[in-house]
Amino acid sequence: MAEHFDINELHWLLDIVQSIDVGVVVLDRDYNIEVWNSFMENHSGIGSDQASRQSLFALFPEIDQSWFTHKVETAVMLGTRAFTIWEQRPNLVHFKSYQPITGMADEMYQNVTILPLRSSSGSTDHVCLIIYDVTGVAVNKRQLESANTKLQELALRDGLTGLLNRRYWESCLEREFARHQRYDNAVSLVIFDIDHFKRVNDTYGHQTGDEVIRATARITSQLVRETDFAGRYGGEEFVVLLPGTNLDGAAQFAERLRSTIERQQLEHNGTPLTFTISLGVAALGDDMADYQALLERADKALYQSKEQGRNRVTLHTQLPD
Repeated sequence: MAEHFDINELHWLLDIVQSIDVGVVVLDRDYNIEVWNSFMENHSGIGSDQASRQSLFALFPEIDQSWFTHKVETAVMLGTRAFTIWEQRPNLVHFKSYQPITGMADEMYQNVTILPLRSSSGSTDHVCLIIYDVTGVAVNKRQLESANTKLQELALRDGLTGLLNRRYWESCLEREFARHQRYDNAVSLVIFDIDHFKRVNDTYGHQTGDEVIRATARITSQLVRETDFAGRYGGEEFVVLLPGTNLDGAAQFAERLRSTIERQQLEHNGTPLTFTISLGVAALGDDMADYQALLERADKALYQSKEQGRNRVTLHTQLPD
């Protein structure tokens, strides 16, 4: 047979409620506050005397009232607990975060349990809210997700230039080829390399050579659209994949890139260093069996630019038959 608490034991329970490091709020069925523990006092700045008999929604207007009442009423109707988690809704009430690890969080992240309270007669005439501070967990998870995202990004990018690495941009090219086959949308490719790059390395050293490569990548990144894919082919060779761009549009882009890089000056021991690029441009056509054919055509056009004296743009359609 179950034993009943005497009045002293109830006082102990109240002491526990006051001292635990979670928020405890008891509401009547009109959402007025009847119990307000020290956690709530400390984080809200509202004493229990001030909170008593006040509407929860009056004290915390940030609560989405229709969502919250629906959640509570469903829990009461079913007679079961309900939960909200920070990943779906960061917090129920706006409390500042004071934890030292939470440089990423100005506000407390919260999990909330909604607990219907039955009276001795079996009716549910009160609801208890238990508010957990999960800021540490949330911030750690966000930091981990951010780190994983950065690692994934790094795995797709070339270490020296920050452009897409060959494996990734070639997969983008393969995907655009498949899309072209299905929707017949325009896709163009620009391949270019730095003119006389070996001479730059031999004359100025590999560090300067790397700076030339980085400068080329930087300018390329500035000129491409968000929908384009700029990548490093290898060594001093680069590619730009231009979805939704016909051959004429790609030729205009290539010429703008060529002239911008031609005007670029790097400083080497107080002396300005200039360099140029040669470019080949091709567009996807219905006669191409696979995406490799587009690469080959752009590469042939690049070769023609080099044969014709470098620092120029050649379109695949300009090549002799």
